[in-house]
Amino acid sequence: MSRLRILSAVAVAAAVLALLSLYTVGQSEAALVVRLGRPVGVQVEPGLHAKMPFVDSVTLVDTRLAGLEPPSEQIILGDQKRIEAQVYARYRISDALLCSRALRTNEAARSQLSQIVSSSLRRALGQVVLARLLSSERDAITQGVLQEVRARAAPLGITIVDVRIRRADLPPETSQAIYDRMKSERQRQAKELRAQGFQWAQEIQGKADRERTVILSEAQRQSLATRGQGDAEAAKLYAQAFGRDAKFYEFYRAMQTYRQALAESGPTIVLSPNSELLKYFGNAPR
Repeated sequence: MSRLRILSAVAVAAAVLALLSLYTVGQSEAALVVRLGRPVGVQVEPGLHAKMPFVDSVTLVDTRLAGLEPPSEQIILGDQKRIEAQVYARYRISDALLCSRALRTNEAARSQLSQIVSSSLRRALGQVVLARLLSSERDAITQGVLQEVRARAAPLGITIVDVRIRRADLPPETSQAIYDRMKSERQRQAKELRAQGFQWAQEIQGKADRERTVILSEAQRQSLATRGQGDAEAAKLYAQAFGRDAKFYEFYRAMQTYRQALAESGPTIVLSPNSELLKYFGNAPR
C-alpha cells in the first residue's frame, strides 16, 4: 500500500511538472518567455513547447491586426487655422520580445503608439494649409504621416499597417466665425450687384428715353412734312377748282362753312339780316 501511494505521488508530481514545463502557442499568438522576471525569448511557432518549470513563465501576445483610435484633438495648421482631427491606425506586434523590453505591457504599447501617431500628425498638419488638407493632396499628407509613424514604431517591435485621417473639422467657434465672414461677404457682394443693376437700369432707361425722344421727333417731323404736302396738294386742288368755276367754288365753300357752323352751334344760330353768310339763303327758290 505504501508503494502504491509513493507511485501515485510520483505520478502526480510528474504530471504537475509536465504541466509546468509545457505550454501551447496558437496560430495568432506569440509566446514571450520570461525567466525570473526578465524576457529572454519568444516563440512564434504554433504548437506545444517546453520551458523550465518554476523558473520560466510564459506570456501570450496577440499578433493579429489591431486597431488604435486616439481621441480627437485640436491641431493648428500651417495657415494658423484650428481643426478638430481624429485618426485611426492599424498595427500588429511583430516582435513580442522587443516590444516587451521597450514597453512592458500592452496598455503601455497602445499609449506610446497613440503619442507617436498624435505627434506625427501634428508635425505633418502644421506644415499644410486647410485648402490642401481638403483637396486631393490629403492622401499624400496621410502617406507622409504613415511613413513617419511606421519608422518610429519599428524600434518598438510594432509594425504599422495603415494610418488614416478619419475626420478633419473646424471647431464650432471657428465654423461660426467663418460662416459670419462668408455671410458678410455675400451681403457686400449683393449690395454691389444691386447698385450695379440700378446703374444699368438707369443707363438703359436713359437710353430708352433718348431713343423715344428721337423717334417721336422724327415721327413729328415726318407728320408735319406729310401734312404740309397734303395741305399744299389741297391748296393746289382748291386753286384748280377755283380757276375752273369761281362761283361754284365759292358756293361749295359756303356750304362747308354752313355745315361746320350749324353743327357746332346747335339748332339755333343768331345772325344779322345783311350777313354775308346768309346771302345764299336769300337766293333760295321759293
